[in-house]
Amino acid sequence: MATPIKNIDGKKVRVSGRVFTWSNTISFSRILVAFPIVYLHYQNNFQVTPLIYALIVYGVISDYLDGFIARKTNTISEVGKMIDPIADKLCALVLFIYTVWIGWIPLWFLLFAMVRDISIMAGSYFIKKKYNKVAMAIMSGKISVNVLALYWIAVFFFPDAKSVHMFLMACSVTLMVISWIDYFNRYRLIMRGAKFN
Repeated sequence: MATPIKNIDGKKVRVSGRVFTWSNTISFSRILVAFPIVYLHYQNNFQVTPLIYALIVYGVISDYLDGFIARKTNTISEVGKMIDPIADKLCALVLFIYTVWIGWIPLWFLLFAMVRDISIMAGSYFIKKKYNKVAMAIMSGKISVNVLALYWIAVFFFPDAKSVHMFLMACSVTLMVISWIDYFNRYRLIMRGAKFN
């Protein structure tokens, strides 16, 4: 007897084809935040200014706000499912490249994170081509992004706290590996016919 195919996201969510929504605008703006942070930090001799604080706070809040608005206003969209993780990755990429360049984060960490992200995005692209819709981010991936952000914030604001950096780096690597495996398993289930939002 065939096992019924269930939705691996738990329940079906209404997803629209809309592009111009408040949540998508917030997601897109997060990509742009990284550049003034890098510029201002470098121009101010690696000192954190009130404007840098404000931009970083906006970047963190916007990561939660876009999804919250999309759910509350029923404006979850295919574009939003795609641009939200891309905004996270591009913003993080710019900030991590900068901190690697100034010698505060090791290059191997950045390369590891990039290989992971590129492979996840490649799997997502393949699913989009096959099913014409984007697979949503998973919880372990969201947790991984948050710990990664915490690691970067610790390095950026407290460059001398080396033991804290090492602990958060180890946590980040562990969670990136766990979420990498979770994404692989998710994509495998989708390719076997599992429904997804």
